[in-house]
Amino acid sequence: MDGRDGFVEPVEEALSKIHAGHILDVATGSGGFITFLLDNLGDFKEITGIDYNQRPLDAARKAFIRDNIHFLQMDAAQIEFPDDHFDMVCIANSLHHMEDLPGVLSEMQRVCKPGGLFIISEMYRDRQADTQHTHVDLHHWWAAVDTAEGILHHETYTRRDIVAITEKLDLKSRRYYDLKDLETNPMDPELIQDLDGIIDQYLHRAVRLKGGTELQQRGESLRQRLHQVGFHGATSLFMIGKKLS
Repeated sequence: MDGRDGFVEPVEEALSKIHAGHILDVATGSGGFITFLLDNLGDFKEITGIDYNQRPLDAARKAFIRDNIHFLQMDAAQIEFPDDHFDMVCIANSLHHMEDLPGVLSEMQRVCKPGGLFIISEMYRDRQADTQHTHVDLHHWWAAVDTAEGILHHETYTRRDIVAITEKLDLKSRRYYDLKDLETNPMDPELIQDLDGIIDQYLHRAVRLKGGTELQQRGESLRQRLHQVGFHGATSLFMIGKKLS
């Protein structure tokens, strides 16, 4: 299967049938993807979230006060767990943040048990509605500000790029789903206010950066788009596969 055609079964239904044991969430940040798993997985024994940055991990520890959910500061390209350790490994919306993506994915495969589940969820930049392109364009501007500040942050991939990445992995039974939500109000006042606040933060950072004037102009142009077109989250490609035995 090349990933062009998603399964009829919704991804939430597919996850509800999964009885995971020990799970590793790579580049967990503040634990957003763990929340998605908790809402949809059939059940699990334990989740370990790892991230290179300590700050989001502190927020995650405050948000998830459970004995079977743990967070560790760790380099995803050098995962400090033995081979074949986890029943499921996952990474969400972080492929475009990785300096050594092949190394990270190789490490994830190493620590996944034979026959274990491998999940990737990643937003993509093409095939988006106008309101979703607001998200894509904002995200790429955020990446430009981060990059100018020396923070590793690439622009997002195309859908075909993500499929190609997954096809290089030693997996079987790959299933692909396109996740999007166009039902919410794209002009929701609270949403617009929150995004205005994020834009303000990035504009403040851009002032002192090389090329700051251009970055500021780009940001204000995107603010106008936000208020004129509205905002929906970009569609993500969600892949579930199994590590070859």
